Amino acid sequence: MTFDVAVIGAGISGLATAHELRCRGLDVIVLERQTRAGGNAHSERIGGYLMEHGPSTVNALSPAAQGLSQRLALTDEQCELGDGVKRRYLVGGGSLQGIPAHPLGFLASDYLSLKGRLRLMMEFAVPRYRGAGEESIAEFSGRRFGKEFTEKVIDPLVAGIYAGRADQLSVTAGFPKLTQLEQTHGSIAVGLIKRRRKGAKMPSSRLFSWRNGIGTLPARLAANLGDAVKTGVTVRRIHRSRNGFKVDAGAAGSVQARALVIATQPHVAAAMLDGVDDVAAAAAGAIAAPPLAVVYLGYRRGQVEHPLDGLGFLSPECEGLSMSGAQFCSTMFPGRAPGGRVSLAAYFGGARAPGLAELPARDLVGLARDEFGDLLGASGEPEVARVRHWPRGLPQYRLGHGQHVADLLDADSRVPGLFITGNYFSGPAVAECIARAGATAARVESIFKDQMYTGEPNLSGDNDPAIGTG
Repeated sequence: MTFDVAVIGAGISGLATAHELRCRGLDVIVLERQTRAGGNAHSERIGGYLMEHGPSTVNALSPAAQGLSQRLALTDEQCELGDGVKRRYLVGGGSLQGIPAHPLGFLASDYLSLKGRLRLMMEFAVPRYRGAGEESIAEFSGRRFGKEFTEKVIDPLVAGIYAGRADQLSVTAGFPKLTQLEQTHGSIAVGLIKRRRKGAKMPSSRLFSWRNGIGTLPARLAANLGDAVKTGVTVRRIHRSRNGFKVDAGAAGSVQARALVIATQPHVAAAMLDGVDDVAAAAAGAIAAPPLAVVYLGYRRGQVEHPLDGLGFLSPECEGLSMSGAQFCSTMFPGRAPGGRVSLAAYFGGARAPGLAELPARDLVGLARDEFGDLLGASGEPEVARVRHWPRGLPQYRLGHGQHVADLLDADSRVPGLFITGNYFSGPAVAECIARAGATAARVESIFKDQMYTGEPNLSGDNDPAIGTG
């Protein structure tokens, strides 16, 4: 059996790409080695609690995300941030420091020293970067905002978004909008003021999910794709053929496809691309994804003293905490905890401390309880305690990442019909993965308009059973 497109990987990126291709009239099959689709977008009901094993929010300002939700008839299931989200918190001096949620919040708060706030106010006077080399996020931030703001704000922000280190990640890859503001307006502050006057809002002020969590999205995508999604299928080898690709899945059989989309984690993509496109294989293999662990705890409301009136908190590395940050899950969206209960999620590991993510569940729960006790006044035994270990966490957009992305995007010029997508191109956020999937589907569709793909596929010598047919 031959398909127009074979998609390897049934996370959000792979499923969204396949959905877009199906909507464009192409015959698609999706192959997933796990027994369930969805990748790291997994939402689990535990009694009346809802645990997000992976991502927990979607940028409501993303046309791609909103459009996909609408096309999947999920709009009525969307939920906005709860009214209880009023402040943002950072750890400072061993306790939570509330920062007013407005553009001048850091200037109005004493979280930064007077010297640090004065340095921040001087950002508009810092000249544009004229160097030829690539800057890390820490170098960029230190130059524009000062050392204190970098250590106490940017460092924990990078840990929260990428589970990474600001001194390792590329600012052009990790925070491209900041470099664009600098080059366009000469100042981040001036650029943000101009954007705000035009009605632009910060993404963190507009987030959404679905009533039953982020896992709602891949579940609906997989349901719409139906039998086109094959789980429990491990791709052993990819072979190029005259009319596309032969995907060998061992005992499960093989699939012939005119075009191929690899939507797996980068280390898996690297192994699959070996011998097919060595340039892309090297690029994917160079992208690290250190381990990450999520600790989810549910308490009776009276066990936690803190008002939990924010999204959660982030912790600078200089504070010496084990967790890089936490979310106040039951505050963020409705239905995340039973009445009279609250739920919290703590994050450990990443590039900052990969070894912590590999600790046994019991140890991680103990660390989370201790630090929630110190910071939130949480006491007693939690009603629910769950841990999710991710041996491979979020991709690291380190220095040189832009070249890796360019090499991956250029795969189809070296191997016609080969495309790669995922959360290591333009950001790990759900909305970015959806937008990238749409762009990938458009590129795939374009090759079917080329004469080289208008003929009948050559299946001579290919007698292996197609997956799902034998």
